[in-house]
Amino acid sequence: MRVSAGLPTGMEGLTYPIPFSDPERVAEIALAAERLGYDSVWGNDHMTTQHYVREEFPVPPRFWEPLVTYAYLAGITKTLRFGTGILVLPMRRDIVAVAKQICTLDHFSGGRLEIGVGIGAYREEFDAVQPDSPLQRGDIVTEGVRAMKKLFTERVSSFEGDFYRYRDVEFFPKPKQAHIPILIGGNNHNNIRRAVDHADGWLPAGVHLTQIKTGVALMKQLADNAGRDWRTLEVAPQFIVRIDKSRAKAVDAFQKSQMYKHLVSLKKSTLKGQGDIKMEDSNLVGTPAEVVEKALAYRDAGVTHLLGLYFAASSVPDLIDQMTMFAEEVIPHVTGTKAGR
Repeated sequence: MRVSAGLPTGMEGLTYPIPFSDPERVAEIALAAERLGYDSVWGNDHMTTQHYVREEFPVPPRFWEPLVTYAYLAGITKTLRFGTGILVLPMRRDIVAVAKQICTLDHFSGGRLEIGVGIGAYREEFDAVQPDSPLQRGDIVTEGVRAMKKLFTERVSSFEGDFYRYRDVEFFPKPKQAHIPILIGGNNHNNIRRAVDHADGWLPAGVHLTQIKTGVALMKQLADNAGRDWRTLEVAPQFIVRIDKSRAKAVDAFQKSQMYKHLVSLKKSTLKGQGDIKMEDSNLVGTPAEVVEKALAYRDAGVTHLLGLYFAASSVPDLIDQMTMFAEEVIPHVTGTKAGR
């Protein structure tokens, strides 16, 4: 099972205080992830400030565009991979330009890029960037993946969709990797269907073990029906992490964090299927031994990648302390490797 760390490209005000994500600090986190042996870093994607964040903070957050951020980070790292967790395709109108950015970054990073795409957690962002659009965001994601894959694989291609259209595009160079992994983000089961039909895996967030088991069972069924080997599909959930010597201290720090407020804001969207499940129970919160037990249970349920783990922290030094503790006390037990490369 792979283990990667979240990168706060668009998380000020949402999951961390303002200020938090200075460019130097974002680079520091990426370098720490490489030094500690994390497989990759995964940054999120926001274009405008959410309403509840505007109400809480007197100054706006800084949201960095993830692909441009990775272009810089690729130049100061050697082995670290980069993923988008997630790239919100409905907020990007020109799919040819997006595909060109992805291919360029794949070459200049030496083939260290992976892509997660999805609808985005906040409908209000889509309404701000694409006002009065009659289209469903899920349909736009499906179109976008199909349109990109044609560009990645056909010398000259055309695409005619409801949102994305291009004609007679000779797209070159193709990606450096023989195949850029594309994951579909989102907890709704429709996203599992999209992953099976069009992509390489499913990227949910903050889902309880029982929901992962249900999702994996559905993925297997859909893959069998489609004549696809389900074992070739990634199951790559994102989780919030807070570890401490005692469970009580870990839970207390988690519940006092800006990260917790963010999860509360998602109860009407991404996390609306959680019911009465406590957030600390559907994330990796507790002592190192408890978190190891949870992680192994997820692995046994079919998880292949603990993707873009976001550490509940009040400062960057606190975040790196959490990354270090997790790398030293959890990762060796779930991957069989020691911290650091």
